[in-house]
Amino acid sequence: MKNFDFFSSPIGLGHVTRDIAIVNNFQDASTNFVTGSGAAKILEKLNYNVQNVYNPPSFIVENGTLKNPAKWLWSYYKYYKDCKNISENILQKSNSKLVISDEDFASLTVAHKMKIPTVLITDVFETRFTKGIASFFEKKMNESMQGIIKKCDVVIFPENGDDKDNIRKTGPIVRQTGSSREELRKKFGFEKKTVVISIGGTSAGLFLIEKALETISKINQDIEAVLVSGPAVGKKFENVKNLGFVDNLHELIFAADVLVSLAGKSTVDEANAYGTPAIFIPIKGHFEQEDNARGQGFEYEDISRLEELILEKLEEKRSQTRTDGAKVAAGIIQKLAS
Repeated sequence: MKNFDFFSSPIGLGHVTRDIAIVNNFQDASTNFVTGSGAAKILEKLNYNVQNVYNPPSFIVENGTLKNPAKWLWSYYKYYKDCKNISENILQKSNSKLVISDEDFASLTVAHKMKIPTVLITDVFETRFTKGIASFFEKKMNESMQGIIKKCDVVIFPENGDDKDNIRKTGPIVRQTGSSREELRKKFGFEKKTVVISIGGTSAGLFLIEKALETISKINQDIEAVLVSGPAVGKKFENVKNLGFVDNLHELIFAADVLVSLAGKSTVDEANAYGTPAIFIPIKGHFEQEDNARGQGFEYEDISRLEELILEKLEEKRSQTRTDGAKVAAGIIQKLAS
């Protein structure tokens, strides 16, 4: 049996959920995850072997807008240096033959130094958080990141398209379920038209929860709002089913009639794969979320017309999209390790 060290970025939950999808397709392999925060909690709940050792910096979001991105970027740089020390300590003890990283560039830096083969999973090749003087620092960070990417044996890019250089395009990577939509609706007790509101692993999307609940309360239809508030939101919400922190958001998305969510890559891919009509509101100023939302036809300002959008999506027909991205990615990794 092969043993893999899988370093998964804990900034958001989307990295680890797609990593779980990949690992579920491994044959005759044991995986040791290294991550932190909510990502580690998901893995622990699912009984994976995980080292909860990373402590990522939090985004500062006020009224839906990212604040002080330059400050966050500097915090990320210090976090990256801490992660290098942590991953080096782990790799020196593990005698790993292959390092898999989902946007954890610190472990890749160490693995390249130790001449260990590497696989990177990423949907971002440069960041665009800052403007002005701070952007010069970000440019240097991007140059360093791109150098790391070029050194990887394989880069898995979860989009459709043609391969190029060391980049392998697998198509979207999503978790699978063995249950039908009807079985899931019965399991979750979804009897009415159901709108699932999800904001991921941090409190950054609190603004969206508040606006979505306010909007749904004004709609004159028999609709149930189901909230997935994540591990970091301590605020209590009245008269709403709040599931809090879950490890099976993909099944809730499948069971829902409409999804209202921040615009994380994995959540977008899961909604598309399961054919659930969805509304994606990005954090304003978060380039990655804004790009993802734009690709689905949304922008931050759409938060002001949530009622119109929810009513529209409740009438939209479902259209599932088959993707074998997780299976393809697992095959690429195991072929490299053989």
